[in-house]
This record gives sequence, structure tokens and C-alpha cells, in this order.
Amino acid sequence: MKAPSTALTLLLATGAGLSVASLYYSQPMLPGVAQDLQASDGAIGAVPMLTQLGYALGILLLAPLGDRYDRRSVMLIKSVLLAISLLASALAPGIGWLLLASLCVGLTATLAQDFVPAAVSLAPVAQRGKAVGTVMTGLLLGILLSRVVAGAVAQVAGWRTMFGIAALGVLLLAWAVRGGVPSFPATTQLGYRALLASMLGLWRQYPVLRRAAIAQGVLALGFSAFWSTLAVMLHTRFGFGSGVAGAFGLAGAAGALAAPLAGRLADRRGPRRVAILGAVLAAVSFAALAGMAVLPVSGQVLLLVVAAIGFDFGVQASLIAHQSTIYGLDPNARSRLNALLFTGMFIGMSGGALVGTLALAQWGWPAIMVIGVLSSVAAAVWRWRS
Repeated sequence: MKAPSTALTLLLATGAGLSVASLYYSQPMLPGVAQDLQASDGAIGAVPMLTQLGYALGILLLAPLGDRYDRRSVMLIKSVLLAISLLASALAPGIGWLLLASLCVGLTATLAQDFVPAAVSLAPVAQRGKAVGTVMTGLLLGILLSRVVAGAVAQVAGWRTMFGIAALGVLLLAWAVRGGVPSFPATTQLGYRALLASMLGLWRQYPVLRRAAIAQGVLALGFSAFWSTLAVMLHTRFGFGSGVAGAFGLAGAAGALAAPLAGRLADRRGPRRVAILGAVLAAVSFAALAGMAVLPVSGQVLLLVVAAIGFDFGVQASLIAHQSTIYGLDPNARSRLNALLFTGMFIGMSGGALVGTLALAQWGWPAIMVIGVLSSVAAAVWRWRS
């Protein structure tokens, strides 16, 4: 099999990044959104929680369609629906409508998960880890840089403008996919119900899939608790606005460099080892945040930046290792395998957003550090023992 062209690989990476970014635009803008819509801390904390929950549901219910239908057609339909959901967020008249729109954004942003299996299907077996790493670099940069862009745009033009720009960007992506991504023949003729039912069979059949999904979900809990509460903490503790909160995405973006490196290491040394090392690095980085208690303001901010680089690197390395593992289990079920892995991950992300919001309100920022350390250590121990 011939490897996909550089242009096509870049398009797939860009598509993954631009679509998944929709999940995270709201995070640095939460203080401004709460003020504009006169929403309570609990209500505004539900925005990222519902977005992540919608993504988990969408992965479970919609991502498997890539095995049953032409994946290119699925991408186009999801692009239009995601653009509509983002526009609805921009026009939301109150917090209730924004919460509903956030759930819809999460459901349709599963478009991002159609690009990764597409890259794997196009790549030779010996380059599968590299292909996953390249496209995941785009996806992870989308996750992390989305906060930078959203924070800057909200600071200048308001949060509604950011959601409107995002909707336009997704429509442009649909146009690029229509002209640049090839068709993919269906790999199964199962009906929708049978397709979903088959996922239970895959879950039971492959212990390594269960281990990977659980480990990534536990690790994602601490990751999400940090990023979902960072903007609120920076605002209340240091008086920083959405622009500064979003700029922290630049620190996290450095962690996306783990994607291609982790992919190559998984090809050469085995993905389990990479997954364990990634979880250990995340635990150490979260633990380092305890040093904020004895540092001046400038030192605290610097430590936050360094720790964000470290645990983002660890979390992303673990994810790439787990993806490299599951994509080799059944070539005809890659969308479903991917759906199961990311369902586990985003259940953890959703839980982290909720637990983080409650913990910050009840016990303050030290509780977020504890959550991060415990979730990372639990993931490392789970992979070590399984």
C-alpha cells in the first residue's frame, strides 16, 4: 500500500484539529460567558461538562458509522451539523440554550474521530504508528491552541464572535474534505443496531482494548479537571482575563509534540511501555504544582506553564500508544475500536470537568492538583498490572 500524500495527510490532520477544537473554545471564555448570561458558577461549569459528555455519546453512537458508510460522506454530514451547533452557541439567548447547544457541539464534533481511522486506512502497516501520530498532532494542537484563539478573540470581540468564526471554519473544512479526501468503501454491511451491538462483542473479545480505554479514561479525568477550571482559577487568584487563560494553551501545545515521537516509539519499543511512561510523567507534573504554595506570583505562573507542558506530553503520549495498540486488532472495525477507546477517554474528560468544578468550589486549587496526581498514578498502575 502506498502512503498518502503529504497534502492529504496535512488535510486530515487539519480537519481533526479544527473539528475537535470546537470542544474547547468555551473553556477560557467561561468567566465572560457567565457574566454576559448572568449564570451561576455551577451552571457555567456545566458548559464544558456537557460538551465533553456529548462528545462521549457521539463517539459511542455516531463514530461507528465510519465502518458502515463511506467515511467521506459521514465527514461532510457531520461538518454541516457541527457548524449549525456552533452557530446556535453564538446566538444562545440564555444559559439554558447554551447548555443545549454545547451538548450538540459535543455530539457533532466527533467528526474529529473520522479523520484518524481514515489516515490509518490509507497508511501501510509498517507506518501505522507514524500515521496516527501525524494526524493526532493536528488533533492535539486543535485541542490546545483552541484555548489560545478563543481567549484572544473573546478578549477583543466577545465570546459570540468566537463561536461564529468557528462555525465558518468548519464549513470551509467541509469544502476542503469534499474536494481533497477520497471515498472509503464500507467495511461492514451491518445495520445500525447490529453495528452498535457489535461494539459490545469487540469490548468483550479484546482485553487489551478494555485496558487501554479504562487507563485513558482515568488519565483524562485529571487532565480535564485542570483545563476545565484553569480559567476560573486564574481569574479569581490572579485577576487574569480570558486572553491570558487562553495563552496557557501554548504551553499545552508543546505537549502535542509527543504525538509523532510516541508513535515512533510505539512502533519500535511497544505501546504498553509508552503508555506507562506517559502516565508517570503526567503524575510527576501534577505533583510539581504543589510548589505553587511557596512561590511568588511570577513563579506560580511559570510553574503552571512547565507543569502543563509535562502532563500534556504524558497524556498525549499515552493516547497515541493506546491508539497504536487497538488499530491493529481488527482492520474492519477501526471506527468502532476507536469509538470505544475515545468513549472511555471522554467519559473521563466529562467526569473531570464536573469533579474539577465541584472540587475547586469546595476545596480550592490544591484539590485539582490532588485529582491530577491520583488519576495519573491510577492509570500507570492499571497499565503496569494489566
